[in-house]
Amino acid sequence: MSVFSCFVTGTDTDIGKTLVSATLLHQLKRQGLRTVGMKPVAAGCVLQQGQRSNADIEQLQQASSIETPLEMRCQYLFDPFCAPHIAAARNGVQIELAPIVQQYHALQTLADAIIIEGVGGFCVPLSAQYDTADLAQRLNAPVLLVVGLRLGCINHALLTQEAVRARGLQLLGWVGNLIDPHMAYPDENIATLKQKLHAPCLGIIPRLTCSTPQQAGQAVRYLDFASLSSWPH
Repeated sequence: MSVFSCFVTGTDTDIGKTLVSATLLHQLKRQGLRTVGMKPVAAGCVLQQGQRSNADIEQLQQASSIETPLEMRCQYLFDPFCAPHIAAARNGVQIELAPIVQQYHALQTLADAIIIEGVGGFCVPLSAQYDTADLAQRLNAPVLLVVGLRLGCINHALLTQEAVRARGLQLLGWVGNLIDPHMAYPDENIATLKQKLHAPCLGIIPRLTCSTPQQAGQAVRYLDFASLSSWPH
């Protein structure tokens, strides 16, 4: 069986990419596959018992079925909570795509399925030369879009769809995540997204108080994985 992979991006930052990535990992693990979550670039660390910790990376690892070294799952980890190219510049680091691609290929020899979580939105800069769209293109993985359901999400989703297509990548599907519990006319917005996004909707995740490994496991019930043509069966 060939290795399944997908690149999870979003309409913005803090709209549920990690929750959805962990949910995908949970489902793939339930199917008996060797799974690993990869977040090549992460910005924002806290100290826990003297160790640097990033919540997104920790949640992806907890949802994965195999243990792999941190350097294989995250090639660039920065302390400041800010855009990755700014965090890298403040640390005197140049983000390059080659090390990420190398570790991605290494993970392909260990896992049946790899979920790659991007950072921020699809076109967030990584350096003066590269952005996250360049990374997705180099990995050549189909893209899953997380749409943060709030005012303005339709425009953000359609622009992201255009950017994915412009890179010659497949938009595998999309997930709606209700991040604004007071959003006006959510059903009408979702109907428009289903009409305008040319990819299947896996489902809509209701408002969750926070993103935790337990909630990622529970969120599986809101998604229909059979709607994805290339989903492992």
